Amino acid sequence: MTSKVTYLGELRTSSIHLQSGSEIISDAPLDNNGKGEAFSPTDTVANALATCMFTIMGIKARDMEISLEGSTAEVTKTMAADPRRISKIKVVFNLKSNADEKSRELLERVAMRCPVHFSLHPDIEREIIFNW
Repeated sequence: MTSKVTYLGELRTSSIHLQSGSEIISDAPLDNNGKGEAFSPTDTVANALATCMFTIMGIKARDMEISLEGSTAEVTKTMAADPRRISKIKVVFNLKSNADEKSRELLERVAMRCPVHFSLHPDIEREIIFNW
């Protein structure tokens, strides 16, 4: 088992990662009867794309002795209706690195091969921007 999710009431959940004990709280968003006081479940999906891409780039960058420390990603999730679902995820990476052009291209390629990217439904539009 990876995690244990507890429904706390009022459209809020607590997820405990069993290996580390870390916790994620989720709330329904304001536009879906929630308080919007924490990541919604669909926010965590969109955020997972950026964190997964960063992780894969970080592994490769470490192997290449390139630092990505201090880099950021801005995630924008767009919802659609009927059925309610994620229709688009936009991730803008603002990368702080001294990587040369060839290394940058390699890091971008490996980022696009992250498991979350491959796990998302093909109907979800993805816009990925790398700013070096």
